[in-house]
Amino acid sequence: MQKPVILVTNDDGIMAPGIRNLISFMLEIGEVVVVAPDKGQSGMGHAVTITEPLRLEKIAVNGDHQEFSCSGTPVDCVKLAVNKVLHRKPDILVSGINHGSNASINVIYSGTMSAAIEGAMEGIPSVGFSLLDYRLNADFLPARKYIQQIVRSVLKHGLPKGNCLNVNIPAVQEHEIKGIRVCRQANANWVEEFDHRKDPRGKDYYWLTGKFQLHEDMDETDEWALANQYISLVPIQYDFTAHKLISQLKDWNFNA
Repeated sequence: MQKPVILVTNDDGIMAPGIRNLISFMLEIGEVVVVAPDKGQSGMGHAVTITEPLRLEKIAVNGDHQEFSCSGTPVDCVKLAVNKVLHRKPDILVSGINHGSNASINVIYSGTMSAAIEGAMEGIPSVGFSLLDYRLNADFLPARKYIQQIVRSVLKHGLPKGNCLNVNIPAVQEHEIKGIRVCRQANANWVEEFDHRKDPRGKDYYWLTGKFQLHEDMDETDEWALANQYISLVPIQYDFTAHKLISQLKDWNFNA
């Protein structure tokens, strides 16, 4: 049987250890095509490049494995991959493995997950993977069998258009992972602070800092799953409509 075509991307850059591990995991499943940023693009969200040209460089071709670096954002990478590299939709898109959490509110800011959402918008079954370890030497191997299991399941069952999966993995050894928990996104936010400093010329500059704040008991959320050493799997969609509010707004007298 023909191997599935797997598009791999990320937001940490094409040489980040996370994506290098993800590529090796995917090569055991299908034909891999990598289109990823040539440098780190963390926190870019769903940004696209419209004010300057995009550059795409082929850096590896080896049997069932092709790699291209892109000067743009993760979303740019997906758009270029579909339109100029593959010239068709791949069988699945996988994004990551991100260095650090994309659970809860982090999904809004994440370039990793924005690439997956872009895939979902294109009708491609898409999954974003993140490991709760920001270290460059993070150990991704404990998650290997779970990542492959999720990818094989998506290839088998598919996903509805407009939906993708946000998968976060606790930074523990394989024997400590209790399994995969399908759950919802926790209600939380970042309380931002800006560290005000002065450069050697006396000019002001700021470093963004902050604290993560949960607004609910964590039961059955992604944050609960991760705190209890489960891999969290949250189905997400790009439709931001607050459907429950529509009927209430229709009762407002906007035309008075």
